[in-house]
Amino acid sequence: MGDAGAERRQAGELEAGVLAALWSAEGPLTPAQVQRALGVPLARTTVTTIVSRLYEKGMVTRVRSGRGFAYTPTEDAPGLTARRMHVELGKDDDRGAVLARFVSQLSDEDERLLRSLLDGDDAG
Repeated sequence: MGDAGAERRQAGELEAGVLAALWSAEGPLTPAQVQRALGVPLARTTVTTIVSRLYEKGMVTRVRSGRGFAYTPTEDAPGLTARRMHVELGKDDDRGAVLARFVSQLSDEDERLLRSLLDGDDAG
């Protein structure tokens, strides 16, 4: 039996690559187009599975394209990061402790930016 784990990608790495390809596109992409944009040897069925999972998670939308679909991201990279932060925050019962810990670990610059955003300044 081979060492398949040595060749496996980190969880989310393929999804991140697919999203990056979709963000850089000027319009919806089919799985075959995503496959070409990735520039890595992945089967089209693998790419189709990834975009289907992203669709199920609400991270992409799709429109009919021939017999299949073409996909577009629902959010830009900062929006996706914010969504992930909300998901993680929602996993803990003590939101105050999570937020306090998060804020305590911010750099001075990030803390100033957060304060500015909370004050309603247009610093973002």
